[in-house]
Amino acid sequence: MGRHHPAAGSGGPLDLADARRILAVRPDNLGDVVLLTPALRALRAAAPAAELDLLTSPAGAAAVPLIDDVDEAIVARVCWQDAGGRAVEPGEQDRLVGALAARRYDAAVIFTSFSQSPWPAAFVCALAGIPVRVGASREFGGSLLTHWVDDLPGGVHQVDRALLLLRHAGLPAAGSHPRLTVPTQARTRVRPLVEAGPYAVLLPGASCSSRRYDPDRFAQVAGLLAGEGLRVLVAGTREEAPLVDRVRAGAGPAGRGLAGALDVPGLVALLSGAAVAVSNNSAGAHLADAVRAPVVTLFAGTEREAEYRPRAGRAVVLRRATPCSPCRAFTCPFEQECLDLTPVEVATAALGLCARGRAA
Repeated sequence: MGRHHPAAGSGGPLDLADARRILAVRPDNLGDVVLLTPALRALRAAAPAAELDLLTSPAGAAAVPLIDDVDEAIVARVCWQDAGGRAVEPGEQDRLVGALAARRYDAAVIFTSFSQSPWPAAFVCALAGIPVRVGASREFGGSLLTHWVDDLPGGVHQVDRALLLLRHAGLPAAGSHPRLTVPTQARTRVRPLVEAGPYAVLLPGASCSSRRYDPDRFAQVAGLLAGEGLRVLVAGTREEAPLVDRVRAGAGPAGRGLAGALDVPGLVALLSGAAVAVSNNSAGAHLADAVRAPVVTLFAGTEREAEYRPRAGRAVVLRRATPCSPCRAFTCPFEQECLDLTPVEVATAALGLCARGRAA
């Protein structure tokens, strides 16, 4: 049995019945916000009449139009989530405190991964006058959290970690699968792509090179899928255009590159109609899973599979076990042995998901 700090758990059950405005805090990447959707659903169920806003990053805010339970995104590049060494600007933090104070939130729930601290966000929320502040940490942070949970288990899925935080605060879950709603306008925009016949969506990008499957092998996967009669749509950001073109070329005439052609709602609409998606362990895999698209996730050893694997729909996770995992590295100092997957393995897994879908 673990030991608890005497100051932890002193806030009692969280009562949101009379709350008018609630702030959920997750200033992280797009995929992290997608994995937060079950917890946001639980908050909405606990306070159906309240305004529920999400403090998130510019990348995470792209998912908000697809989340029915969130009213508004508060977008900020917060210094405590910056991994690039950008200088801290006190005025920037003052403006964030002022913006939150002006909204007069009744409660803030701060969601984190196991390696992140809630205390900087709690400090900002305290300065903004938010009276109820909920978060989890094994480290002591004084009175910055009014509802401090100090014993969340390690190694659990990110969805479950967020739900466990709420459970400790007395709020029940309202489902444990990520979910996004595709806007009608986005479906209309991608209809020409969707209605032209069965297709696979390939997503070769990721936020760091250590999580990217070899592009030449990805191109071979594209060719193998095209050889089985699938159109191959390769999507990515505008900055990923060279990568997208390189992979698309492997599919020949059956391939189409969509670098920079789709916003997040458009990509999600495209994924929702796909026969299968193939993605690195990145936001694309979570977006696909949240709309129940069959997905093959090429899972690098940067993270623990149990914490991030797809869980809502049909999925296959491919990886090679390595002694250096989880490394959390942005660049691999070795030869990316964790992603030493043959194109035949990847394509076979993808075609297997297609076959299961046809059988169903």
